[in-house]
Amino acid sequence: MSSNIDELVFLHQVAAPCHLAILAESIGLKTRVIKHAAELELDKNSNNFYLISQKGAVLDAKGIPLLVSRLVNHVPVALYQVERGSLDQESALLLGVRGLLYSDQRMDLMLTGLRKMVSDELWYDRPLISKIFRRLVQQLDTNAELHEETEAMVQRLTNRERTIIQLVSSGARNKEIAQRLCISEHTVKAHVSSIFRKTESRNRVELLRWAQTYQSHCELVS
Repeated sequence: MSSNIDELVFLHQVAAPCHLAILAESIGLKTRVIKHAAELELDKNSNNFYLISQKGAVLDAKGIPLLVSRLVNHVPVALYQVERGSLDQESALLLGVRGLLYSDQRMDLMLTGLRKMVSDELWYDRPLISKIFRRLVQQLDTNAELHEETEAMVQRLTNRERTIIQLVSSGARNKEIAQRLCISEHTVKAHVSSIFRKTESRNRVELLRWAQTYQSHCELVS
């Protein structure tokens, strides 16, 4: 079969033979079986795919091998010999695990899953993928709405108010701001009150939080 994967690396920490590695070799994939986590070395010069057995591994509260969280940001990782009901599938997917192969699955399904994963596809139950996809789309929509609200809020600020926000954020007091802008301290207080109202801030601490949150989205320029 065609694949961009150089080698499948199995971390198989149980005494029984690694049947999945034998299955992978039967479809033309190069494999390597490692018995201990300490022997696992990430080869950054090779395009390897790592399969970690749940059986025999030290697990986190979600049933995911602890080693996985250290690997997923660097190399493609999938889990095999997974016991049904012992692992939170959603957590595995969101962590970045490419797929799950269960210990009670038929060999033909394992083979299909293996083919899909080495072809850069996810191997999870369709309902779960659909659920996560819908949630991500919803989050994108929500973020877009928040972005529009933020832009509208910033647009309500005058150029002078934006300048004062920058000065307040730098720690300047009303008297210092008045001297910098050549205006009266009373005028500064009026501007600050208007800024509090427009940014829905009750004090300088909340205004500072607002500035830290929203200046990264909408540049406040004088």
